[in-house]
Amino acid sequence: MNSRRNFLQKLTGSLVALPLLSKQDYLKSFEDLNDEPYDGPLLRVAIMGLGSYGTRVAEAMKDCTKAKLVGVISGTPSKITAWQAKYNLAEKNCYNYENYDNIKNNPDIDVVYIITPNALHKDAAIRVARAGKHVICEKPMSINAKDGEEMIAACKKANVKLLVGYRMHFEAKTLEIIRMRKDGEFGRILFFQGLSGFRIGDPKQWRLNKELAGGGAMMDIGIYSINGARYMTGEEPIWVTAQETKTDKEKFKEGVDETIQFQLGFPGGAVASCLSTYSMNNLDRFFLNGEKGFAEMQPSTGYGPIKGKTHKGELTHPHVTHQTVQMDEMAGIILEGQQPIVPVDGEEGLKDLKIMDAIYEAIKRGKKVNLSL
Repeated sequence: MNSRRNFLQKLTGSLVALPLLSKQDYLKSFEDLNDEPYDGPLLRVAIMGLGSYGTRVAEAMKDCTKAKLVGVISGTPSKITAWQAKYNLAEKNCYNYENYDNIKNNPDIDVVYIITPNALHKDAAIRVARAGKHVICEKPMSINAKDGEEMIAACKKANVKLLVGYRMHFEAKTLEIIRMRKDGEFGRILFFQGLSGFRIGDPKQWRLNKELAGGGAMMDIGIYSINGARYMTGEEPIWVTAQETKTDKEKFKEGVDETIQFQLGFPGGAVASCLSTYSMNNLDRFFLNGEKGFAEMQPSTGYGPIKGKTHKGELTHPHVTHQTVQMDEMAGIILEGQQPIVPVDGEEGLKDLKIMDAIYEAIKRGKKVNLSL
């Protein structure tokens, strides 16, 4: 069926198989489809965790065609009241952290998007699954692979889907580079570099609390380079080495990493050199090198617009809000069984957790750790 959302799907999800549209063609098509009604199923979403990113997702969903915000779960009554008014949410679809198991009796909610501190993901996902609702969990899926496995098992037992908020898996420029790599335009992949980081502010925030974050920069921003190394090279790493640097032991206490450099080896012979940090700005860069060409992105994973080029020239795909595309695409996955170009399921999230576990182990042991994903 024709709709604005289906057009976006073609732009992103099917980009690997379609010729590129010019910016003018894209905008004309977007305008032509924008007013056509969508008459398919609607994914009804409740957001858990009403912080800054939860707000970003809620705002982006205003432009979704196939997904709609219908409820919230929060531990702050004032936020619930404010969101009810702002997004016209029914009171019966709003819960706190004590009573949200009752969503099992609410047919108006299909899925809960968990956007809480990392260490809270596992328990929330298991409770949501037991209530019979699908789960979307912000990345990292949890704080270690063991927790991730328990989340996957709980969702399988409840016969609900578990997805992870990998918004870059639907981003147009990213998908174009993946298409080029799959089509052999870079030749044999030799090297990937991923630089992920920024200077973090408030030392009292949850991201610097090991009990809530599960770690430091690696658990927040470093996962972008881990995941990016996998989808850019198209392979799963077979070994990892890593080194940690800490310059501010007051701000970055025991178990909270400030800067980690890590290296990954891939079965085809490619290597990756990556950086995860909370103490440097002007990073957010991916570089992929092959025997026949290259791809470079900077910014590579920010909220956009993403900028990139290859040996064939600049990537010119128009920017669409990542979370809007992500939520519409995830609606297609949950409601229609669609398969994304790059997976966003629990098994995908678990692979990143296994790599993170290995990175921390490599730092502790001071030597290479083999991987089996």
